[in-house]
This record gives sequence, C-alpha cells and structure tokens, in this order.
Amino acid sequence: MASMNRRRVLEAALAAPLLAVAAPRKATAFALIGDRPHNSDYIRTGLRKTIVKGMGVSIDFRDEVELLTAETLRGYKLLIILRDGFLWPDGYLDENSNAGWAGSGKPELISHPPVPKVPVQGFAWMTPEQGRAVQQFVRSGGGALLLHNVTHIAQHNAEFRDVLGASYEGHPPIRTFKVKVLNEEHPITRGIRDFVVTDEQHFMTYEKDRKHLLLESVNEEGLTWRHFGTAAPAGWAFDYGKGRVCYFSPGHLLTVLWNPEYVKLQQNAVRWLLRLDG
Repeated sequence: MASMNRRRVLEAALAAPLLAVAAPRKATAFALIGDRPHNSDYIRTGLRKTIVKGMGVSIDFRDEVELLTAETLRGYKLLIILRDGFLWPDGYLDENSNAGWAGSGKPELISHPPVPKVPVQGFAWMTPEQGRAVQQFVRSGGGALLLHNVTHIAQHNAEFRDVLGASYEGHPPIRTFKVKVLNEEHPITRGIRDFVVTDEQHFMTYEKDRKHLLLESVNEEGLTWRHFGTAAPAGWAFDYGKGRVCYFSPGHLLTVLWNPEYVKLQQNAVRWLLRLDG
C-alpha cells in the first residue's frame, strides 16, 4: 500500500508541470497583411508604431491567408486586414511590384539557363468559409479594421463584401490628394483635421448607408479617374451585428500610415472598435 501511495505521489509530481503549462495567450488583434505589391514589412512596421507601440494593443501579424479561419479568430478581439484578394502561385506577370528592381532602373533580367516559361494566373484566395468566418467573428462582437486594398477581396467574396460594405473599382497611379473629414462628430474623426498624402487614391463602389461615411479623398488638382470624377469615399464605420467595422482607404506607403492625422485616425478607430472610448 505504501509503495502504491508513493507511486501515485510521484506520478502526480511528474504531471504537475504539464498541467501548469498554459496555452500561449493570444494578442488582442490578428492582422492578415502583405501581398504582391504591398510587402508585409512596411505594414508590420507601420502598424507596430501606430497601434502596438502607440496604444499598447498587441497584434499577431501573419501573411499566410490560410490562417484566416474561424478557429484562428477565436479568442481575438480585433481583426485587421491590409492585403488584396489575389495569390500568384506561378509567379507574376512582371517584376514591377519588386521595389528593388523597379527602383534600380529596371535593368534587363538575364538568367542562364533561362527560367522556364509558365502560364501566369492569379486567383482569388478567400473562400466562402473564410468570408463566413469573418462575418461570424464580427457579428459575435469582434471588431474589424479593414485597410487600403481589402476592397479588392470583396470583388470575389460576397460574405466579406457584406462585412466591408464596398467593392474595389481601381485606382490611378500614385498621386497627391486630400483626405477630408465628412463627419466631425463620430468618435473616430472627432478632432481630426483634413490632411494631404501622396498615395494610391482608391475608388470603390460603396454599398452601405451614406450616413456611415467618415472620410472622402479628393484630388484638388482636378485629376479624375475613369468616370468616378475627382473624389471617392475614403473611410466609414458602422455596427455589424454585435460587432463593429471600420475601413480606411489610404495605406500604400509607410509615409501615409505615419501621417500624424492618419495616426490619430487609426488609434481612434481601434479604440472605437474595441469599445475603449467609453
């Protein structure tokens, strides 16, 4: 009997450390970032300064789209996405999205032996299940901060499009424009002044009530794009089920993410989405 008791005590002692090891605690936010023309590093660098260091809000940054699942999102309070809707598994049409190559004068690309030619085709990565996972996350009380080119995802996914409230139409080359505040009373835009950036001015089809619009981008030089004119919606926010959604269109360059007024907008949005604004 004494030997059996000693064995049980020993087994319990050996098991105790295992029981004490808790699962890693998730950050406050899950961020899906980076695509062909938007490298993950500048996005991670930008948002670490504005949200992580600037607010003390922890973020798990990932660029593998397969990780956007209901299981992954469980336990997070905030979803951040800054990436487009395509993957290019067989390579790209050209190297123009490679800043190092484009910035060095686009030298002739030579390879011996030659790189085999393969058909190049992008495909929409977000599945209906992933769109529904985002829907359920927000409807259940989560916040979604959706940035810049996420409107492109909405072209190919009805569930995500409903959460976002808009779909991508395109943009002209990078140029300077003003971001104007349309609603000065919303907690996200309160105290924010109009500001100017050099960025991609994104145009989209906005599908929610116009009362939710917070920002507008305007090319004050009168430059238009296609039939959309000089101005486009640039930010909005609304409740979605028990959760909240906020979208901002600027974000192609680090200088844009760190514009002082845009920093305040990002931080106000995170406070509003996490209901830290009282």
